[in-house]
Amino acid sequence: MSTPTSTITPPRKLSDGAPAANNRPMTPEEKRVIFASSLGTVFEWYDFYLYGSLATIIAAHFFSGVNPTAGFIFALLAFAAGFAVRPFGALVFGRLGDMVGRKYTFLITILIMGLSTFLVGVLPSYASIGMAAPVILIVLRLLQGLALGGEYGGAATYVAEHAPQNRRGFYTSWIQTTATMGLFLSLLLILGIRSVMGEQAFLEWGWRIPFLVSSILLAISVWIRMRLNESPAFVRMKEEGKQSKAPLRDSFGKWSNLKIVILALLGLTAGQAVVWYTGQFYALFFLTKTLGIEANTANIMIALALLIGTPFFVVFGALSDRIGRKPIIMAGCLIAALTYFPTFMGITHFANPALEHAQSTAPVTIVADPSTCSFQFNPVGTSSFTSSCDILKAFMASNSVNYSNQAAPAGTIASAKIGNDVFASFEGKGLNKADFTAKSAELKKSMTEAIRSHGYPAKADPSQINYVMVVVLLTFLVILVTMVYGPIAAMLVEMFPTRIRYTSMSLPYHIGNGWFGGFLPPVAFAIVAATGSIYDGLWYPVIVAAMTLVIGTLFIKETKDVDINA
Repeated sequence: MSTPTSTITPPRKLSDGAPAANNRPMTPEEKRVIFASSLGTVFEWYDFYLYGSLATIIAAHFFSGVNPTAGFIFALLAFAAGFAVRPFGALVFGRLGDMVGRKYTFLITILIMGLSTFLVGVLPSYASIGMAAPVILIVLRLLQGLALGGEYGGAATYVAEHAPQNRRGFYTSWIQTTATMGLFLSLLLILGIRSVMGEQAFLEWGWRIPFLVSSILLAISVWIRMRLNESPAFVRMKEEGKQSKAPLRDSFGKWSNLKIVILALLGLTAGQAVVWYTGQFYALFFLTKTLGIEANTANIMIALALLIGTPFFVVFGALSDRIGRKPIIMAGCLIAALTYFPTFMGITHFANPALEHAQSTAPVTIVADPSTCSFQFNPVGTSSFTSSCDILKAFMASNSVNYSNQAAPAGTIASAKIGNDVFASFEGKGLNKADFTAKSAELKKSMTEAIRSHGYPAKADPSQINYVMVVVLLTFLVILVTMVYGPIAAMLVEMFPTRIRYTSMSLPYHIGNGWFGGFLPPVAFAIVAATGSIYDGLWYPVIVAAMTLVIGTLFIKETKDVDINA
């Protein structure tokens, strides 16, 4: 069998006699470039994560005109909107960055993000201005998503085009720390303000403080970025008259470049995204929603893992300058695919041993007509699943109860066997809201009593948590994140020519991270509800990481020696 040939032909490589100046220390200008780009991107991710962390509180203030459940659904919808529009921000600001310049474009993105975040902090609530409040909030979220879609490509391109040839991985790896540091900063500030003010004051008005603090970060970031010069590669290209007059057409309207964009998505960023979201967001979701660990405790453990693991972004970025970007990214995808199941089982063992024991000793079976069981993919909470089967499966998944599926004849009302007890469900379709709520509450009450009597805990017992081992396993997940994410900015920059680099690299990055990564929690929940195992949601990141491993290994060439100025 012949070895597959790469479908990517990277730009010209440097000759063996690379200038010795490449090994020189950073100049003051280069340090300023990295600091300004990284600080601004930390700030933008900080802004973006604040909303997700405070979604429940925001729902109470801006969607109070509807019932609490619907309000939270609308708050999640607004959060999802920020993810959904990121690729469109990549198109808008990528085009601008390739035509006008890197520096001015990401000055615009940081201003949009910063002002949108500040305005959330001063926006009157629903009680004050009625429906205008949620409408304005959603508009601000859309602006945040658009700005974030343009920020990353600009920062990565700008830093890479300032970096010496053989240190691009090291220089751009500082940009890669920013998403994690933004998450860390937002968690730290929320925890600090909550602790100082007390829960009641924080819920009433203290939640606005993290949004208002962003104005200080915005002012500092803009002041520093205003002092920077344009990227030397862009200046050279502009002087030579080689700018693209139609970056979107040149990036996506020509197969020679479009195929590279597609391969960058499937062979790099899709796998990177699911590893990134699994190691940080899904890990937090698993701790709080699946294992029942108190939110502040889970946030502290995640924050510690981030603090320990973050330096490895720079370690793997620098290592990629020596051995290549591709081996490190592919190794991260491979290790993730092989270790996710045992790692998350280990987290359960050390964080909630009572749940682990109940799962192994108290089997549960759902007997249902398979045609009535939906795949409960519900990314923004707007769908309702009211069949007798769906009602039972949603309850079990929400309470971390493992169960097996048993097929029943067509038309059978689903039931759950918990030990020797059998609980018949009901068909919710056609019932009015009051009747459905009453029947649902009655069924949930009886099943909750049953699972508690069989050892399923309501939440994790703090005295039983092995905090050290949980943090060790979380840190391992973060280190996998650093492997796939640390070198990827340099690799994406090196895959595309200067004239369309900003546009071409931004779109696959934001589709990968905004869609493949952003939809990971709802996809995982739907898989868990369908199969009956709290771990089966991990099949989504495992399969996507494996896909990236295969496509990246076969079809993407190493780029570390590419001359990006050619």
